[in-house]
Amino acid sequence: MESGAPASSGSASEPGAGPDPGPGPKPGDTPEKPVPQEPDPQEQDRQATGPQEPALEASDPQGPAPDAAGPEAPDPQGSAQGAADPEAPDSQAAGAGQRSRRRRRWVRRGVVALVLLLLVPLLGAEAALRVNYSGDPADGTYTRGQDAIWLGHAWVDGRKTDADVTALAERLRGTGIRDLYVHTGPLEHDGTLPESVYPKAGWFIAAVHRALPGVRVQAWLGDVLASESPDGLRLERARTRAAVVASAREVLAAGYEGAHFDLEPLHSGDRNYLGLLDDLRAVTRAHGALLSVASHQIDPLPAFHSVWGTLTNHPKWWSQAYFGEVARRVDQIAVMSYDTMQPLQSLYGGYVAQQTSLALEVTPPGTQLLMGLPFYHENKFGHQAHAETVPAAVRGVRLGLSRTDADRARFGVALYVDFAATEADWTAYREDWVHR
Repeated sequence: MESGAPASSGSASEPGAGPDPGPGPKPGDTPEKPVPQEPDPQEQDRQATGPQEPALEASDPQGPAPDAAGPEAPDPQGSAQGAADPEAPDSQAAGAGQRSRRRRRWVRRGVVALVLLLLVPLLGAEAALRVNYSGDPADGTYTRGQDAIWLGHAWVDGRKTDADVTALAERLRGTGIRDLYVHTGPLEHDGTLPESVYPKAGWFIAAVHRALPGVRVQAWLGDVLASESPDGLRLERARTRAAVVASAREVLAAGYEGAHFDLEPLHSGDRNYLGLLDDLRAVTRAHGALLSVASHQIDPLPAFHSVWGTLTNHPKWWSQAYFGEVARRVDQIAVMSYDTMQPLQSLYGGYVAQQTSLALEVTPPGTQLLMGLPFYHENKFGHQAHAETVPAAVRGVRLGLSRTDADRARFGVALYVDFAATEADWTAYREDWVHR
């Protein structure tokens, strides 16, 4: 994966590309090793020394002899034998063993309770996703002619030719695709973007305008954030944010009609990101261009990103409120609705339906919302190709749209990614979503 690739979306690698043009899936979370329990110090002492024999009272050899006429004196030997009753240590050991067994039972019960506490809501959520995939989408829930596709870096680094643009135009003509997010980065970790990484951008933009009038070309810019590792772009640095804004200004000056940002892993609630978007919006508006972003998925359960982040140090999702804050600051927001960890098509489709509804609820009508379709095929943690299919995703999108805002005008799907797509992916997109 290249430094500009998203850390939480499809990770298909472009043939012949130096860097992976990203959005790429998040690496699987490695479960922590169990923490050994600290032994009980008292138990260690008992194991080291064994049961302690009670101390014996020493008899005084010079003591007075017992009075024959007086009361009978206690027998020192008998007392010593009573004090050294062999059953006493056995009772102590038995008691310690019972306490140890009780402690282990409580630990086991605690572990079972914790597992159930986590598992029951997840099982309930999965069952709800299956139900969410049922029913029929409303009539008319098809393309609005506002779809997009992520394109690899080869289109702007000199590897593509006029013949490739002609083939691309034939592929896209008659679909609903209006925007091309062509990989133009990655950004350097300091926010800068060398012009040398997109030497053929001008040629590609002009060629697209000739072959596909009305289709817009946006610069897809990204980088890995230093939010979960020491390396990466740091949004908390004002100088870095200023450099990112300057990079956006440069690509717009090169002829791009928009700047599309994909910065990952971006944690929910990051205020530095919101500030960056405000600054970028001022630049894109001044150029009459678009500002668009690729977004993380929305919490499938309340505060789920917090729970997951605590367990794995990788929050993955955004809260719905934070998603809304981002959506209000951009012209387009594309949900990376893949790499969902769902094992079945029905669950994946139900998940996409849920994500579509959650996003529609908080996206302003003036912001264009796009739902991602998986045009790539990998099998790894987080993404199973047999489950995350284009037909399941399109059906989920249509169901969510039908239930939440069937007449939403500024709505579409975004296809990830051109160089990994199969004929079956394109056929499903045309038949199930374009529907012409």
